[in-house]
Amino acid sequence: MALFHLAQARTCLPPYQAQTTYQGCYHDPNSPRDLAGPMLTVGNLNSPQYCANICGAAGYQYSGVEFTIQCFCGHRIESTSVKADESQCSSPCPADSSKVCGGGNMINIYSISNPSPNPPLTPSFPDCTRDPLCSNDVCDTTKSIAERAAAIVKPMTLDEKVANVGSSASGSARLGLPAYQWQNEALHGVAGSTGVQFQSPLGANFSAATSFPMPILLSAAFDDALVKSVATAISTEARAFANYGFAGLDFWTPNINPFRDPRWGRGMETPGEDVFRIQGYVLALIDGLQGGIDPDFYRTISTCKHFAAYDIENGRTANNLSPTQQDMADYYLPMFETCVRDAKVGSIMCAYNAVDGVPACADSYLLQDVLRDTYGFTEDFNYVVSDCDAVENVYDPHHYAANLTQAAAMSINAGTDLDCGSSYNVLNASVQAGLTTEATLEKSLVRLYSALIKVGYFDQPAEYSSLGWGNVNTTQSQALAHDAATEGMTLLKNDGTLPLSRSLSNVAIIGPWANVTTQMQGNYAGTAPLLVNPLSVFQQKWRNVKYAQGTAINSQDTSGFNAALSAASSSDVIVYLGGIDISVENEGFDRSSITWPGNQLNLISQLANLGKPLVIVQFGGGQIDDSALLSNSKVNSILWAGYPGQDGGNAIFDVLTGANPPAGRLPVTQYPADYINNNNIQDMNLRPSNGIPGRTYAWYTGTPVLPFGYGLHYTNFSLSFQSTKTAGSDIATLVNNAGSNPDRAAFATIVVNVKNTGGKANLASDYVGLLFLKSTNAGPAPHPNKQLAAYGRVKNVGVGATQQLTLTVNLGSLAHADTNGDRWIYPGTYTLTLDVNGPLTSNFTLTGTATKISTLPRRS
Repeated sequence: MALFHLAQARTCLPPYQAQTTYQGCYHDPNSPRDLAGPMLTVGNLNSPQYCANICGAAGYQYSGVEFTIQCFCGHRIESTSVKADESQCSSPCPADSSKVCGGGNMINIYSISNPSPNPPLTPSFPDCTRDPLCSNDVCDTTKSIAERAAAIVKPMTLDEKVANVGSSASGSARLGLPAYQWQNEALHGVAGSTGVQFQSPLGANFSAATSFPMPILLSAAFDDALVKSVATAISTEARAFANYGFAGLDFWTPNINPFRDPRWGRGMETPGEDVFRIQGYVLALIDGLQGGIDPDFYRTISTCKHFAAYDIENGRTANNLSPTQQDMADYYLPMFETCVRDAKVGSIMCAYNAVDGVPACADSYLLQDVLRDTYGFTEDFNYVVSDCDAVENVYDPHHYAANLTQAAAMSINAGTDLDCGSSYNVLNASVQAGLTTEATLEKSLVRLYSALIKVGYFDQPAEYSSLGWGNVNTTQSQALAHDAATEGMTLLKNDGTLPLSRSLSNVAIIGPWANVTTQMQGNYAGTAPLLVNPLSVFQQKWRNVKYAQGTAINSQDTSGFNAALSAASSSDVIVYLGGIDISVENEGFDRSSITWPGNQLNLISQLANLGKPLVIVQFGGGQIDDSALLSNSKVNSILWAGYPGQDGGNAIFDVLTGANPPAGRLPVTQYPADYINNNNIQDMNLRPSNGIPGRTYAWYTGTPVLPFGYGLHYTNFSLSFQSTKTAGSDIATLVNNAGSNPDRAAFATIVVNVKNTGGKANLASDYVGLLFLKSTNAGPAPHPNKQLAAYGRVKNVGVGATQQLTLTVNLGSLAHADTNGDRWIYPGTYTLTLDVNGPLTSNFTLTGTATKISTLPRRS
């Protein structure tokens, strides 16, 4: 359908031609740049004139070409700029080899005497007011999205089509179509990436963006309204960056693969191990990122990744994984169905790994049969992007293709529309060899340009075009970053030592996480406007604070122990801040151990033996075995703080002192250290098998150190059902009344009375309610231990006060997959249990015949 309609025919201005004067070759350091405006990667279109046309049309008075393929714009040459010898600018321009386009950190700068007096918002956006683009129907808003996209694709040559199915799309100077950089990141704030440029120095416009907590901590809040608020703030800032040419309009987030194995290096990027939690998180997140569920214009394009069954870093480009169809349907795929069917996500990223022998980005079963045909990823503006260099990996190291030409053809034929990298540059040869067709490229390009139309790339919708630097890191966003951190922090142990007094004196601050800044951001982070570290806050708020690092994250060096023990010995309270960080868990590698790394436990043990109140603040995304600390009576309290983001120091202080009492819940299981022994991380089976005691809380047969959903409070709560589900139900009636989407159809509404009965601290507090479902006789064995069926959070329940928490169980929570991957609702007796320790339970029965509610396609 058309988005908006013009009341009159287009009137096109003539093509713009910049008039330039050469200023010279300059050294161009990364910070500060000689030209402080946007930097565009224009690829093989680059030349001094082409770059000047882009900059001048956008109203800039200077342009510069650098590193062969880069174009810079600016209103002046910065005062710090230094001229270089002309010989140092020696890279031939790809579009005009008679000209030079700078070099490595060397830029040829031109002044522009006729900049446009009425420029578009940014040189990154197409100019539909001026030919040659204006005369193309891509600028006709009376036509449908697909018609507009087809109009710009149809006149492209094969070379131009090939040049625009890679992440650094070069556009077409002939058609007036600018280059576009698809690789933009925003996992927990606008993040450093190929397409995102942070300006300098810090404090300059677009020099920073709000840095929120990592997803694993945000998820622990079990507060989907909070998730949506964070996503809305991120996408608002992202759109502001895009409006001024410092980012694109699509962002490769979120990472929604479930955190199946505690060793996974990227688990902290995800919402946790539970499918239902991930589904709720991603629905709220994409709602916020895209500006609603299928709005007229996206605020940004979101990308759910990595499709599918990706959760191992070691050997990730070569891994061939074989999850059962049952586990695919119940565990590895449902969050992607939610992304597509319910959240209406714009983009999906295919993964590095192979599934059942077929690399994901060349797998028509996953990309066509499952994603498009079953989940409905069929809007004109829906596209699939590869993980970076995953198309190349189809050839090497997977060796699924004989060469890169075949790998590129296989991938685009399977439905991978966009290549992150340069592998699709060979598609010319693929077409000539008959391995793919020009029509296949056109299909992908129509999807890609349809997506850009949907996000307002050609139209600059008024509700988003006004966003600018004033909308970045606002007072509201700063407060939201703080609240997101405090809401997720989770109390793992407390004997009444917490909360600490806000006017405490004589405190020892020990540990490798005490005096940190960027460490609080985790990975996939941008430049934060401020980084408030814990030590600085403790020194500001408390008196007589003594600090010693003691040890590093992963070190056996004990030379710092004496200073730490000395500081602690002369203090009344000890706060130790440690755990793991991105030197231990990160993209590209998995953990080899799930214990506390280095000699941190040794130091903590010696601190505990001093007999002073000892509080542990544990950082990191993946859990580490706390059993030694939980069993040590001299360790009084443990608070998990994840990666808390830009305001981590204040957030930690406010939780430790009760200004924001903890109410988070672990979104993963904390396993004992020996869980990983003889446990092959590449065995994707969830059910106990091959000596593995099961994976995730749903199937684990051992005793966890701390279970999924665990979390303590400073106060006590009395819980009772106001209403619950006890009556029996007929399956056929339920399914018949559920409509076309039985997964999301409401089955039962449970209302819980939550009363704060007080305690030692006597504080108002939030409370998170987790409702689990189990059955021991519904359908074939084995049955899961339990599964999360609903969750919710009530806020600021005062001492003596009662609030009601409403929890809705959907019909989909009753279903389980058979060995073919088809999901059924079975007759039997079911139990609903509130919270991890089950203070409230109720039973109900389902009667009638087992009924299938979804079918997973069979791989041919």
